[in-house]
Amino acid sequence: MTTTETAPAPGVHDPDLLLQVEGVGKTFPGVKALEGMRLDLRKGEVLGLVGENGAGKSTLMKLLTGIYTKEEGEFWINGQPLTASTPKEAQEAGLSIIHQELNLVPHLSVAENIWLGREPVSGGFFTRPGAQVRQTRELLERLEMNLDPKALVSSLTVAKQQMVEIAKALSFESTKVLIMDEPTAALNDAEVDQLHELIRRFITPETGVVYISHRMAELKRIADRITVIRDGHYIDTMPMAETSLDDVISKMVGRAINTGARPQNVRLDRPVVLKVSHLSTKALLKDVSFELYKGEVLGFAGLMGAGRTEVARALVGADPIVSGEVVLNGKAVTIHSPSAAAAHGIGYLSEDRKRLGLMLPLSVSHNIAISSMGERFSRAGFVNDKAMRASAEESRTLLRIKTPSVNQLVKYLSGGNQQKAIVARWLVKDCDILIFDEPTRGIDVGAKEEIYQLLNQLAEQGKSIIMISSELPEVLRMSHRVIVMADGRITGILPADDATQEAIMRLATHRDDAIHHVTEKAEH
Repeated sequence: MTTTETAPAPGVHDPDLLLQVEGVGKTFPGVKALEGMRLDLRKGEVLGLVGENGAGKSTLMKLLTGIYTKEEGEFWINGQPLTASTPKEAQEAGLSIIHQELNLVPHLSVAENIWLGREPVSGGFFTRPGAQVRQTRELLERLEMNLDPKALVSSLTVAKQQMVEIAKALSFESTKVLIMDEPTAALNDAEVDQLHELIRRFITPETGVVYISHRMAELKRIADRITVIRDGHYIDTMPMAETSLDDVISKMVGRAINTGARPQNVRLDRPVVLKVSHLSTKALLKDVSFELYKGEVLGFAGLMGAGRTEVARALVGADPIVSGEVVLNGKAVTIHSPSAAAAHGIGYLSEDRKRLGLMLPLSVSHNIAISSMGERFSRAGFVNDKAMRASAEESRTLLRIKTPSVNQLVKYLSGGNQQKAIVARWLVKDCDILIFDEPTRGIDVGAKEEIYQLLNQLAEQGKSIIMISSELPEVLRMSHRVIVMADGRITGILPADDATQEAIMRLATHRDDAIHHVTEKAEH
């Protein structure tokens, strides 16, 4: 039985709330992003905020922090009106945000990013790098983050960059309200536990957290209450302890979602389409060997830094291979670039869509068509815009990409819809081997189901899929076999029947005395 929380009446200001949003609206060209939006955060609580992609969550947060300007409604923080017109003003008022899309300067160090604009100086003019590094080291130790203050952000994985964002937000002593937009999208289970501990230490009777997430199980663990919004409107607020996840999902999407189905197993006596033997790279990978079967979804699991993404990058030529062999459909191949991989029928969905996957200044249709431009959408140097838009419209319908038009610039889409646009690109390319690195990162529950169904359909059609994911339930849900990695090596290959979260974590953390490589074909 779900109990709906008693919230302040519409239009009534409650001075005892830490943060209150009342009647807020915002319109973009062709889209009413928010209308009559409400939200209240109590002192000392974690408030979960959920909604499908495009529901308005990120828009609301950007309004609160002065990135966007609201057209109607009011904000209050600690009983005082909040009228921030810039993120700096919002921060001075006590509100910090960690965006879903990372906002770091790649060529600067961890320390330089954390203290950017607040560098310690001497004589009023000269920065003190040594003091900055010391401050950063003290902050990271307090937060129990294993990061090098001097490391360049460009050298860090997405997960570690996320940690830098969190450290930066918590470095402001003025912060009373911390907004976290999909903070665990790039984190594995152990790192999620670490983040939740950080949140619990941050919470006092004078502070609070707004926690935006699509991961329902996480919200059950960390949130005190949960607010649901849909299509730019406030729907409901409920106490988390008394609320079922099915209720939340139903309110969020306006329909029932089946989250328990598992894919059908596939016989692994099918042809081997990709064989990797003794692959090593200079940076991390050591003696990696595995096979990918026709019609298989092959999951890759492991802790951060295990080498999963590095395998994908090596296969598509983004990272050089120093030794080993890659055999594609029985023929040894050498691939030096992602474009060459695409020419061989291998498509790669990067874990960092903003930096490596999208062309932000271009339209949705161009982003979908770009990898197929030569063979499908251009002749004699002329682009067939009509065919390109028609193809993009098909993808828009198939993947439920929320955009007023396929001519819309992709940078204006929500994070989840940007991810769908990249998925659409490789579907249009019709690659036989698809490598998905965190395919549902930042995608809501309803859209995840659609992606899962789509991947299963592709496998049933004979496509072969490598799926890298930090979400173990997702790996178990989707994979016919699971490859587990640690420290650049494969520590286990598990058929679906033997794959459990416990078995994967044992292999990922070397807790077994003997590492098991299950190489025989599974009979299903």
